[in-house]
Amino acid sequence: MAGKPYAVGRVEEIPQVESSAAFGISPVRLHFGINSFGINAYTAARAGKQVIEEHDELGFGAGRHEELYFVARGHALFELDGTAVDAPAGTLVYVRDPAVRRGAVAKTDDTAVLVAGGVVGQPFAPSPWEAWLAAKPFLDAGEPERGIDIFVEALDRHRDNPNVLYNLACYESLAGRRDDAIRHLIEAVEHDPRTKDWAQSDSDFDAIRDDPRFPA
Repeated sequence: MAGKPYAVGRVEEIPQVESSAAFGISPVRLHFGINSFGINAYTAARAGKQVIEEHDELGFGAGRHEELYFVARGHALFELDGTAVDAPAGTLVYVRDPAVRRGAVAKTDDTAVLVAGGVVGQPFAPSPWEAWLAAKPFLDAGEPERGIDIFVEALDRHRDNPNVLYNLACYESLAGRRDDAIRHLIEAVEHDPRTKDWAQSDSDFDAIRDDPRFPA
């Protein structure tokens, strides 16, 4: 998007990244090259499906952002720390506290939610998990090595972050880089023991699970 002082587009024109929970993520920030605030769009194709995964902003992959959710299309049902919030199209849901557990389910087909966030009083920095959002299209295209480069760059920004380390290990395993994958997976487990449990059933590690160094 470099060159012009402005850019115009539609969410539907931004290639979606499919999450493991089957909702689509349109990487709005990456698409436009936005560096001053975080913003992405989430879409659930069918009613009853998750459109915003349950999470807080305190985890290793999160940016500790305050977040604003805008239901751009369809109808969503949010849950905020156990409180249900009905959110038809046009509704704004502002979550000030990063510790609030939040998530949303689509009540109608083709529900879309736009999410913007940032940290109060700090220059914007992408959340660690956004490295996955940038790398996933390369994996889908059969180019895990290009995804590895993205995670290596993210690790420079988020030193020892277990979310980045874990995903880097996934891509290295898929690329056939056994030693690197084992090393980074072990580092991820050292910083977040939960990653050891995730790795046991993660098919990304099928190629290295027989290695005696694999955390089991």
